[in-house]
Amino acid sequence: MTTTTATGTTTAADGDRLPGAWRIGLDRGALELKQFFRAREQVVFTFAFPVVLMALFASIFHDDVHGSGVSASQLYAAAMIGAGLMSTSFQSLGISIAIERDEKILRRLRGTPMPKSAYFLGKLWLVLVTGIAETALLLAAGTTLFDLDLPTSAGKWLTFGWVLVLGVIGCSLLGIAISNVPKSAKSASSVVVLPFLVLQFISGVYISVDTVPDWMLTVGAFFPLKWMCQGFRGVFLPEHAKVLEQAGSWEYGKIALVLGAWCVAGLVLCVMTFRWKSRDEG
Repeated sequence: MTTTTATGTTTAADGDRLPGAWRIGLDRGALELKQFFRAREQVVFTFAFPVVLMALFASIFHDDVHGSGVSASQLYAAAMIGAGLMSTSFQSLGISIAIERDEKILRRLRGTPMPKSAYFLGKLWLVLVTGIAETALLLAAGTTLFDLDLPTSAGKWLTFGWVLVLGVIGCSLLGIAISNVPKSAKSASSVVVLPFLVLQFISGVYISVDTVPDWMLTVGAFFPLKWMCQGFRGVFLPEHAKVLEQAGSWEYGKIALVLGAWCVAGLVLCVMTFRWKSRDEG
């Protein structure tokens, strides 16, 4: 139902107002999740890949790390949680959005009454749900197979929560931003996977941080993955294991600062660079 004002402007009645961006974003998220879980191969690969990697590395390097009192398998179990979350956010969004742009899905969505922010909210819901599910699977594998101890204090779980949320948001925004780089859907995987692979090696995922050269750790410190992994190690490893970190401490304050900065910087970067059309469309 519509009404006409004294100036002749036609407006929607209160009962006919379109849902807000938040409500539509939830609906978009539900749609994204349905599409994700219908692709069985994608589901299996997404959830199994980090678990398989963790099992391989933890089985090969199972001795205790000198001077830390923890096994290498425990280090890998904690670090792979951060890598798994970045995989479901940065890598997944960077590739999928580039494909949707190349297939002109973004252009069609832009032409609908849907608020633009609802599209990104839907993607964020997808990342949060799949990221939490993958993390639960990794924790189950880590505790069952590699003696990863779960925190017993509320403070540790609170730290786990804010590291996860800030890390997922920051990596998701970074993934949305890098989706603008590939010129086509065919090149999306190459453009996104290579920097993610390099970051895993220089951020203490596959190699203990006490064996990574300082200059590599310095480069990795500019990106969120290093701080996510460090935060999760602080949550799941005993306090004396912090001697392995570059600074000799968990640095929770710096972790919050860097991840929070990436949330802000990533948002600015997305606003400035995001394109709804491919470069060939002008």
